[in-house]
Amino acid sequence: MSNPSQNDLSTIDVVLHEDRKFPPPEGLIATANMRDPNIYDRANADVVGFWESAASRLNWYRHWDTALDWDPVGVHARWFVGGTLNASYNCVDRHMNTWRQNKAAIIWEGEPGEVRTLTYRDLYREVNRTAAMLRRIGVNKGDRVAIYMPMVPELAIALLACARIGAPHTVIFAGFSAESLRDRILDSQSSVLLTADGGWRAGKIIDLKGIANDAVAQCPAIKKVVTYQRLGSAVHHVQMEAGRDIWWDEALDQTKETYIEPEQVDSEHPLFILYTSGTTGKPKGQMHTTGGYLTDVALTSSWIFDIKDSDVYWCTADIGWVTGHSYIVYGPMANGATCVMYEGGPGFPDKDRYWSIIEKHGVSILYTAPTSIRTFMRWGEEYPNKHDMSSLRILGTVGEPINPEAWMWYNRVIGKENCPIVDTWWQTETGGIMITPLPALVATKPGSATRPFPGIVADVVDRAGNSVPNNTGGYLVIKHPWPGMSRTIWGDHERYIKTYWEQFPGIYLTGDGARRDDDGYFWLLGRIDDVVNISGHRIGTMEVESALVSDPSVAEAAVIGVPHEIKGQGIVAFVTLKSGNTPSEEKAQELREHVAKVIGALARPEKIYFTAELPKTRSAKIMRRLLRDIAEGRVLGDTTTLADPNILAEIKQLYEDEQ
Repeated sequence: MSNPSQNDLSTIDVVLHEDRKFPPPEGLIATANMRDPNIYDRANADVVGFWESAASRLNWYRHWDTALDWDPVGVHARWFVGGTLNASYNCVDRHMNTWRQNKAAIIWEGEPGEVRTLTYRDLYREVNRTAAMLRRIGVNKGDRVAIYMPMVPELAIALLACARIGAPHTVIFAGFSAESLRDRILDSQSSVLLTADGGWRAGKIIDLKGIANDAVAQCPAIKKVVTYQRLGSAVHHVQMEAGRDIWWDEALDQTKETYIEPEQVDSEHPLFILYTSGTTGKPKGQMHTTGGYLTDVALTSSWIFDIKDSDVYWCTADIGWVTGHSYIVYGPMANGATCVMYEGGPGFPDKDRYWSIIEKHGVSILYTAPTSIRTFMRWGEEYPNKHDMSSLRILGTVGEPINPEAWMWYNRVIGKENCPIVDTWWQTETGGIMITPLPALVATKPGSATRPFPGIVADVVDRAGNSVPNNTGGYLVIKHPWPGMSRTIWGDHERYIKTYWEQFPGIYLTGDGARRDDDGYFWLLGRIDDVVNISGHRIGTMEVESALVSDPSVAEAAVIGVPHEIKGQGIVAFVTLKSGNTPSEEKAQELREHVAKVIGALARPEKIYFTAELPKTRSAKIMRRLLRDIAEGRVLGDTTTLADPNILAEIKQLYEDEQ
């Protein structure tokens, strides 16, 4: 993320408006975990006191002395200073003293179709055994453990086992290359790697152990590699190095201890390091601490998703991303939730896999990405309509802003207009959700993340840091520390300050553009870097994309700015059509005119390219920066997070053929 250019105009032009509004369901208002309409005022009146109350929901070994110690100059935040606790205890052990010990903690479905269910007692047993195994192979409090695994229960178990012994984990998403894995291991100085012989994705085997071997060959600090057998006989040969490598089950069997006393760690003890990719430079290792982070994700899980003991909750993210850390493992499990985990892709063996899982397991809360929703729109309503999804009661979105038409489709086709949608804005850096409706308190508007969560002080400002008027675009900032915030970039605090805090001293710059409407609702406009400057008008790409997707023939779109000798920048759009629509120059012209009608002539795309797919990460984010690289003839940036690199190659060829 780069700081706003001093040459930028102070605000972002706002060109789309949305008037539709959906009140909370009457039935939810009476039963929701948070239904006090005064909570926003109470939290704003005493932000620190609000978060102290939230922290009291956890089990602490020692109560804190000071709730917040904040140094805005050095950018050092410490929450619940002097308090000690353990994240593993709060997610597992404390449920052993309740009826939840026999409740399902994880319902796992593998891509080939196998199903495993682990109760909280099962989870307790496996977390203890895995923690004992880590201790036996030399992992101590403070040692970093790298984890490179598919979406299997042992991945969640590994996180909780590391937390149990006070060993910060760094999860590397199982779609990363050997080079990316190597870089993260080296930067975190991890001494142990937990991996698997492979995993399934879209019917194909991913050779995780082979990739891990290539990475570890360049990581001399790695002393042990523990490999979980996910594929077994499906893999003909797995290369194991004597003295370094051991099979997961063998390592557990060699460890006789079945209980490990949870390490009583300081509230500010590092819980994990999670790397975010930048457009340039090495990845940024966001370091999150135990007490503040767990307080944040436990509360937001309870209030935003309204998780009840009777719910079956499914966050479709991978645990390799922060969404999986916060809203599959730590947040829901601190609340004793039943969590679905799924290993594979949404389109295998057919395009109704998600809907089949919801029907089979009675999922009542679904949290997924807008880009996935737009893909489902393109595939057609017949796939969800084949399944009984009446168990659903709350829907959520995460990853990037959701355009209004995708929101409406989600509401109508998946929620049957009976499920409130919690559109959530947050980042790896924030740890937990920052802007979102509370489902029993806030009327929703398609495309808006609505209000900051209680205890979050957000604003929209101009280049000078002044609050902008309503319905004016600007830079989204957070003006008060919050418990879940990243404390630093691992090993590089100066980069942390420069990236997030230097532009507006003492205020967190998110890197996103936003506007606030007359109801105080926030509308995300995309990354600051994705703003297009057309003849002095700065327009967020998200608004142009929303205009394109509002055409009935369009499933999804990605918009970028390209140099224009008269306007400064022009708009180029990459569009995926819904099935039954044929790409043509006539269709492109029709869409250009549609954008001009919805927004205005200044936003009419110079060129529209039709593509079967858009380049996305495995976490379903569209990689617009790679599209800019193609359009500007640059060497492509980091492509290791792409779900399908072939798509990018096809778009590059398409673009070059038309030049």
